[in-house]
Amino acid sequence: MLDTALTFSLAMVVLALLLNVYRLAKGPDMPDRLLALDTMYVNAIALIVLMGLWLNTKTYFESALLIAMLGFISTVAVCKYLLRGDIIE
Repeated sequence: MLDTALTFSLAMVVLALLLNVYRLAKGPDMPDRLLALDTMYVNAIALIVLMGLWLNTKTYFESALLIAMLGFISTVAVCKYLLRGDIIE
Protein backbone atom coordinates (compact mmCIF):
# COMPACT_ATOMS: atom_id res chain seq x y z
CA MET A 1 0.00 0.00 0.00
CA LEU A 2 2.87 2.37 0.80
CA ASP A 3 4.47 1.65 -2.58
CA THR A 4 1.27 2.66 -4.35
CA ALA A 5 1.01 5.90 -2.40
CA LEU A 6 4.67 6.73 -3.05
CA THR A 7 4.32 6.02 -6.77
CA PHE A 8 1.20 8.17 -7.03
CA SER A 9 2.73 11.05 -5.09
CA LEU A 10 5.93 10.80 -7.15
CA ALA A 11 3.88 11.07 -10.34
CA MET A 12 2.00 14.11 -9.00
CA VAL A 13 5.23 15.88 -8.00
CA VAL A 14 6.70 15.24 -11.46
CA LEU A 15 3.51 16.63 -13.02
CA ALA A 16 3.81 19.73 -10.82
CA LEU A 17 7.44 20.15 -11.92
CA LEU A 18 6.40 19.97 -15.57
CA LEU A 19 3.72 22.60 -15.01
CA ASN A 20 6.30 24.81 -13.29
CA VAL A 21 8.65 24.46 -16.24
CA TYR A 22 5.81 25.57 -18.50
CA ARG A 23 5.15 28.62 -16.30
CA LEU A 24 8.86 29.39 -16.20
CA ALA A 25 9.07 29.39 -20.00
CA LYS A 26 5.70 31.04 -20.70
CA GLY A 27 5.43 33.47 -17.76
CA PRO A 28 4.23 36.91 -18.81
CA ASP A 29 6.68 38.83 -16.64
CA MET A 30 9.69 38.34 -14.39
CA PRO A 31 7.89 37.98 -11.00
CA ASP A 32 5.81 35.12 -12.41
CA ARG A 33 8.95 33.38 -13.59
CA LEU A 34 10.59 33.92 -10.21
CA LEU A 35 7.58 32.42 -8.46
CA ALA A 36 7.70 29.41 -10.79
CA LEU A 37 11.40 28.94 -10.02
CA ASP A 38 10.75 29.15 -6.28
CA THR A 39 7.95 26.60 -6.59
CA MET A 40 10.31 24.34 -8.51
CA TYR A 41 12.65 24.39 -5.51
CA VAL A 42 9.81 23.26 -3.27
CA ASN A 43 8.81 20.51 -5.70
CA ALA A 44 12.43 19.37 -6.00
CA ILE A 45 12.59 19.09 -2.22
CA ALA A 46 9.40 17.03 -2.22
CA LEU A 47 10.81 14.80 -4.96
CA ILE A 48 14.02 14.19 -3.02
CA VAL A 49 12.13 13.41 0.19
CA LEU A 50 9.88 10.96 -1.66
CA MET A 51 12.92 9.26 -3.16
CA GLY A 52 14.40 9.01 0.34
CA LEU A 53 11.24 7.34 1.57
CA TRP A 54 11.12 5.01 -1.40
CA LEU A 55 14.76 3.92 -1.09
CA ASN A 56 14.65 3.98 2.73
CA THR A 57 17.81 6.05 3.21
CA LYS A 58 18.50 9.12 5.33
CA THR A 59 20.99 10.73 2.95
CA TYR A 60 18.26 12.20 0.78
CA PHE A 61 16.77 14.14 3.69
CA GLU A 62 20.05 15.96 4.30
CA SER A 63 20.30 16.92 0.64
CA ALA A 64 16.69 18.14 0.71
CA LEU A 65 17.56 20.40 3.64
CA LEU A 66 20.57 21.77 1.77
CA ILE A 67 18.49 22.51 -1.33
CA ALA A 68 15.86 24.22 0.84
CA MET A 69 18.44 26.58 2.31
CA LEU A 70 20.01 27.35 -1.07
CA GLY A 71 16.59 27.89 -2.64
CA PHE A 72 15.55 30.36 0.03
CA ILE A 73 18.78 32.34 -0.18
CA SER A 74 18.71 32.51 -3.97
CA THR A 75 15.07 33.60 -4.01
CA VAL A 76 15.81 36.41 -1.57
CA ALA A 77 18.83 37.50 -3.63
CA VAL A 78 16.90 37.58 -6.90
CA CYS A 79 14.01 39.47 -5.28
CA LYS A 80 16.40 42.08 -3.90
CA TYR A 81 17.96 42.42 -7.34
CA LEU A 82 14.57 42.88 -9.00
CA LEU A 83 13.40 45.45 -6.45
CA ARG A 84 16.57 47.49 -5.94
CA GLY A 85 18.87 46.65 -8.83
CA ASP A 86 21.64 45.62 -6.44
CA ILE A 87 22.04 42.61 -4.16
CA ILE A 88 24.64 43.95 -1.73
CA GLU A 89 24.02 47.41 -0.38
